[in-house]
Amino acid sequence: MNHVHLAVLMTCYNRRDTTLACLQALYEQNVTVDIYLVDDGSSDGTADAIKATYPEVKLLKGNGNLFWVGGMRMAFAEALKSSYDYYLWLNDDTILEPNALCHLLNIHRYLTEHDYPNSIVVGSTLDPVTKKPTYGGAVQSKRWYSNKFEFVKPGLEPQECETMYGNCVLIPSSVAERVGNIDAAFIHTLGDLDYGLRAQKLGCSVWVAPGYVGTCSQNCVRGTWADTNLPLYERLKKVFQTKGFPLRAWTVFVKRHSGPFWYIYWLLPYVRAVIGYKNLNASPSFCEENK
Repeated sequence: MNHVHLAVLMTCYNRRDTTLACLQALYEQNVTVDIYLVDDGSSDGTADAIKATYPEVKLLKGNGNLFWVGGMRMAFAEALKSSYDYYLWLNDDTILEPNALCHLLNIHRYLTEHDYPNSIVVGSTLDPVTKKPTYGGAVQSKRWYSNKFEFVKPGLEPQECETMYGNCVLIPSSVAERVGNIDAAFIHTLGDLDYGLRAQKLGCSVWVAPGYVGTCSQNCVRGTWADTNLPLYERLKKVFQTKGFPLRAWTVFVKRHSGPFWYIYWLLPYVRAVIGYKNLNASPSFCEENK
């Protein structure tokens, strides 16, 4: 696999030890990679630690307001200048298992041999403590609320899905050429889901790789717009903020993916912020802790 030209795209903010652990696991893979990592204004010495420990990392400086999607978009844009064979989105709190990259690359090769060359391959993760599934591929709920996305549990064979959470995602150059970068309409949330859905509309496909490729903790909604322990005023304030459902980004998303009755779906997260949210575990797109 050493002949593969692969760029790893990451963004980080004030999680020095977590980021370094992710990089260590990444460099233990049996694949040569170029790493593009955006440090979005960390104040805990993350950038200096990366320079000292992994000087080969292409470290990009954010302005402090990029958040997850903005940082990943910056890293992607820089990597696209060099025409890689593959681009890997990787959260800095995802710790890869040995040979995880080889596994993802082999799955893409398998899909190509079966006439699915323009395929995104999604790696699924487990919580390191509970060992429960956390992130990976997703499908739109079959219930009436079509903007609810449900986790696709990996099996023994590749499974086609509709989109993905961006914790560990392998994107071949053929898909990147069609879809381009993550849409600038998004800042912290929704950009990963939107990318997978747009890719499908452009004739690409999204697949969940068999098994689990690493660990990533489940983010909790406590302290967010979905936390019913917060006063109603606080929930309403948070749901409109960058890490909730900011008006412009959410409007773009539902108009693009929710059909002619998009305005009904547009209202739902704001209604749910008022009435409460039963599930205290959130997707990466809803969490408060990814930046």
